[in-house]
Amino acid sequence: MIPVNEPLLKEKELEYVTDCIRTGWISSAGKYINEFESRWATYCGKKQGIAVSNGTTALDVAAYCIDLKKGDEVILPSFTIISCALAIIKNNAKPVLVDCDPKTWTMDVNEVQEKITSRTRAIMPVHIYGHPVNMDPLLDLAEDHNLTIIEDAAEAHGAEYHSRRGNEWKRCGSFGTLSCFSFYANKIITTGEGGMVLTDDETLAKKARAYRDLCFQPPRRFLHNHLGNNYRLTNIQAAIGLAQIDRIDAILRQKRHIADMYSRLLQDLPGIELPVQESWARNVYWMYGLVLSETTGMTSAEFANTLFERGVDTRPFFIGMHEQPVLKELGLFNNENYPVTTRIAQQGLYLPSGLTLTDSQIQLISGTVHEVLCP
Repeated sequence: MIPVNEPLLKEKELEYVTDCIRTGWISSAGKYINEFESRWATYCGKKQGIAVSNGTTALDVAAYCIDLKKGDEVILPSFTIISCALAIIKNNAKPVLVDCDPKTWTMDVNEVQEKITSRTRAIMPVHIYGHPVNMDPLLDLAEDHNLTIIEDAAEAHGAEYHSRRGNEWKRCGSFGTLSCFSFYANKIITTGEGGMVLTDDETLAKKARAYRDLCFQPPRRFLHNHLGNNYRLTNIQAAIGLAQIDRIDAILRQKRHIADMYSRLLQDLPGIELPVQESWARNVYWMYGLVLSETTGMTSAEFANTLFERGVDTRPFFIGMHEQPVLKELGLFNNENYPVTTRIAQQGLYLPSGLTLTDSQIQLISGTVHEVLCP
């Protein structure tokens, strides 16, 4: 079975982790945490990095930091992971949805303006499967309406967007008032589990650091004025991530090589839509997604089952927030329809895309896709 993803860990990761064990710095303090926070923030063009336990908690921390109140609204795409909606709901606010762009699968920025009300506090763009959101229109709206940008860059490590603001390429994670990352095992940079919040605002950074650490406050550690959480990252996890930053350029080259091979081998195959790269984007192809045409007579679930029987593992696309039973039970998104999200949730999946994938495996997978769609 060819897996969807396997992390690629090398000698430097082992060296750093061994150092943590040898010195006893295995918990949530140590030199690797500080260095990892600093290096990742610098790489993404931000001043402050706050390492946390995973990407979901990163979103929660970001939402907490902007003091959302009951009745406040945050606009986000329906096509995303539930962590995004969860962070908003947990912090007393209401998620407000827009559909996704049918080509990039990212937030349809043209729908955001009409969803802004007097209660809107923030916009949460989510870069999907390695392709950036079209950020300039959202930044314009944020300025015009005094809104916060909470940028979810969990799937876009190293991806870039060409902004007309300064006419320059900028990395994903640099656009948010608060920007969030995941370092789960399948991410481009991984710590196994882990995440980070980035910001240029020292006040927000201080608040985020307190919240991830149970709101301990000097000078009396166990006296609490606020309720926090234990969202700390360990020194061992940070050591694993830090070891990869030096080779991120090579990692991104491999991701793009995998995508280029898939695209060359599948581009003439009828009945599928392949990933795109808009002129203003530099896609990192975190996962190589496909959307099946309805003319194939198959849903992505049926397609995935057939590929699995032939030794190729896949993962389905996200199911839209407007179709999540648990959110409907909360009275959210009743009678709302986001047709692009609904369609690609039914027809989309991604192929094996991990860094350990070999050229021969890509050829085998592509051949299998051909056999299934053109028997």
